[in-house]
Amino acid sequence: MKKVKILNLEIDNLSQAEFLADLQFGIVFTPNVDHLMKLQKDPEFVQAYSISSHKVCDSQVLLYAARFLGTPIREKISGSDLLPAFYNYHKHDDNIKIFLLGAGEGIALQAQQKINQKIGRKIVVDSYSPSYGFEKNQEECQEIIDRINKSNATVLVIGVGAPKQEKWIYKYREQLLNIKIFMALGATIDFEAGKLQRSPQWVSQIGMEWLFRLLCEPRRLWKRYLVEDIPFFFMVLQQKIKTNFKKGKKQYLRFWKLRNSN
Repeated sequence: MKKVKILNLEIDNLSQAEFLADLQFGIVFTPNVDHLMKLQKDPEFVQAYSISSHKVCDSQVLLYAARFLGTPIREKISGSDLLPAFYNYHKHDDNIKIFLLGAGEGIALQAQQKINQKIGRKIVVDSYSPSYGFEKNQEECQEIIDRINKSNATVLVIGVGAPKQEKWIYKYREQLLNIKIFMALGATIDFEAGKLQRSPQWVSQIGMEWLFRLLCEPRRLWKRYLVEDIPFFFMVLQQKIKTNFKKGKKQYLRFWKLRNSN
């Protein structure tokens, strides 16, 4: 199964190794529960998602949901895992030149320096930490576009949070002349800079990374996790019931036709 549908989104069903080998160009989004809930009520976010060529699962909870629906996803490919896997995969590929856009003041530069030090070459060619609300400032957006173009970067990693990062790519992608791969990766730049602490691997594997992040940033994340995302579980249950009803109806019609043919 190449894609798995959860609510109104089809998610690519492949391993990280397959994904890295396949990713030559395109727009990469990393859906999680919060994305799915925003996609139910934000038409502009739906529009932005429509241009993505790759949608990879960034949530253990989505893995559980897909399994519950009877269409398991092979592997979680979170943004925080994807970026280091990507730059290590292309360690010796001089055609891969990354621009980091996001995080607080000076943090993207820290991430740039740390990544380049690990890789041993200038794979991250430039970085920029935008001001708060930059997406509404046309002048700053144009300065960002000019800076990305001048850097000769071929990969843009943007981490300013959803749905802002996906909408920014949708709006400005055609002005970024050299960018072949766009990746919207949330807090990944903060992780690379060491600004935010990642959850222990075992916490992520049991689907409790959301709780770890909530404890780290309660003021910013409490509403998302404890209010906005809760309806997801009821909606997945509705999808399961609807799917089972359709299957039951098909089986009944098949049985009825066979009975009448006899």
